[in-house]
Amino acid sequence: MTRIAMWCAPRTISTALMRAWENRPDTTVIDEPFYAHYLQVTGIDHPASDEIIASYENDWRVVARTLTEDPLPGGATVWYQKHMAHHMLDHIELNWLDKLTNCFLIRSPVEVITSYIKVRSQPTLLDLGFPQLLRLFDTVRRNTGSIPPVIDSQDVLEDPRGTLMLLCEAVAVPFSEKMLSWPPGRRDSDGLWAPYWYAAVEESTGFAPYRPKNEQPPPQLQDLLAQAQAAYEDLYRFRLTTRDRGRRSVPG
Repeated sequence: MTRIAMWCAPRTISTALMRAWENRPDTTVIDEPFYAHYLQVTGIDHPASDEIIASYENDWRVVARTLTEDPLPGGATVWYQKHMAHHMLDHIELNWLDKLTNCFLIRSPVEVITSYIKVRSQPTLLDLGFPQLLRLFDTVRRNTGSIPPVIDSQDVLEDPRGTLMLLCEAVAVPFSEKMLSWPPGRRDSDGLWAPYWYAAVEESTGFAPYRPKNEQPPPQLQDLLAQAQAAYEDLYRFRLTTRDRGRRSVPG
């Protein structure tokens, strides 16, 4: 059995990637299981916050125990767990990460920010999750003594098959062609927040071709962009690429 924790920033094609894994016959998925705890503790204003808090487990310890110890749902052999890095607040202990196969999904901060502000207009650096991604990456790398898999959203969109094959190789799960397409629509596994965040992926049947964005964050978010970019670049140098098939390079 393989429990894959995919750590993401928001607006990084994370839901499309969840669709890809869910379309495998051997895989079940879970969508942002720490979201309710995050909303309850921070009091942050997100769409449907009260409903999410009332509908999902609020105790992070219970969530972590479920993810690492419970039998895999539905008799699956792979449990794909989609996580937002910013949900990992500072008080949450991270020793349970060792029981998971941890991976990281990143995206250019320009593209993250310009997408994010269409839902919430004034994000902070912590809202975007880049410092938390780096903290989680460093924790996993230190605890395991190896570099956890990192994939970039642009690479996924430009070469879905090649990038997903690399990811599957890195987590010791056979690649499946079923990961490249899926039926449109909402899923029972989608969180209650889907109506506010998942409109594009609900219409999708596969990974859309990569198209560079011509948008830039507004002037008041340029400092935020610079901070996010620094964390992104720290992670980007470790990303899996087709040049690395069969090996992991260790940048200096």
